Amino acid sequence: MVKIYTRINSRLKIFDIDEYFSNTDNLENDVLWIDMISPSQDDINHVARVFEIEFPSKQETEEIEISSRFWESEKDITINSYFLVVDGEAVYNETVTFILQNNLLVTMRYRELKVFNECVKKLVSSPGIFRDGSFILSYIFETRIDLDADIIEGLSRNISGLRKKLSANDIDNEDILDYIYHYENLNTNIRDSLIDKQRIISALLKSHKLAELIKANFRIMIKDVNSLIDYAKYNFDRMDYIQNIVLGFVNIEQNKVIKIFTVVNVIFLPPTLVASIYGMNFKHFPELGLKYGYGLSWVLMIVSAILPVLIFRKKRWL
Repeated sequence: MVKIYTRINSRLKIFDIDEYFSNTDNLENDVLWIDMISPSQDDINHVARVFEIEFPSKQETEEIEISSRFWESEKDITINSYFLVVDGEAVYNETVTFILQNNLLVTMRYRELKVFNECVKKLVSSPGIFRDGSFILSYIFETRIDLDADIIEGLSRNISGLRKKLSANDIDNEDILDYIYHYENLNTNIRDSLIDKQRIISALLKSHKLAELIKANFRIMIKDVNSLIDYAKYNFDRMDYIQNIVLGFVNIEQNKVIKIFTVVNVIFLPPTLVASIYGMNFKHFPELGLKYGYGLSWVLMIVSAILPVLIFRKKRWL
C-alpha cells in the first residue's frame, strides 16, 4: 500500500498510488510525504522513476554499520532506523527507511506502526505545521522517542512490582526468572532502538540540508534519547539485582537439599557398615555363636545411626 500526501492550495489531500498517477494534474501538486507499506516492486520502481528516488536494497536496510544506517548525498538523505514493535510476547525492532529529497519525505516499511498512524492524525488535523517533509521526519522521530519513553517507564513499574512480589514471597522463583527474561529482552530491544536513534540524530545534526528549526528539535530529542539510554541501563541494573537475589535463594534451597541427603547418608553409613560386616560369608565368625548376636547387631546398628544425629545436633549442624 502506498499513500501520497500532497498540499493543494494550503489544504492536505491524500491519494493512493493508482489514484495519484491516474491524473497527470496531480504531478503538479506539492508532495509532502510518500508512505509505502509493504510495497510491491512495481510500486517501488514507479515511485523511483517519477520522483527520481534511489531506494536502498533490502540487504542495505538490514546492515548495522552507521554508514549503512545513514548516508547523505548531494541530493538526498537516506536513513534506516529501528522502530520497536511489541506484539504480545514478541518483541523486536523493525527497520524503517526514510529518504528526504528536495523537502519530500519517502518512508518505506513492511508493517503497520502506531507512530505513523499518530503522524497521519496530526498531519490531517494540523497540516499547517508541516511545512515540508523534514517536519514530518522530525515529528515521526519525536513521537517514536515519546513512545519509547512510555515503554521504559512502564517496564520500570513492572520491575518495581516484581521486586515487591519477591519481597512478599508472593511469586515462584521460576516465574520471576521468566519475567526477568521477558523484561530483559524488551529492555535490550529498546536500548538498541535508542542507540540507533542517537547515532542517526547525531548525523542529522551535522547535515546542511536541514533547517535550523528542525535541528533545534533534534537537539532536544538527542537529550531525551541520552536520558532514556541511561534509564535503560538503570533497568538492567535493577533486573540484575533481582536475578542475583533469586539465584541466591535457589542456591540456598539447593544447599538445604544437599545437606539433607548428606545427613541421611552419614546416618545410614554406620548401620550399613555394621550390616556389611555381619553379612560377610566367613566360615569362622565368633559372634554367630552368641545367643543374642542377632539382637546385639540390631542394637549396634541403631546406636550407630543415632550417635551421628546427636553429634550433629550438638554441633548445631542440624
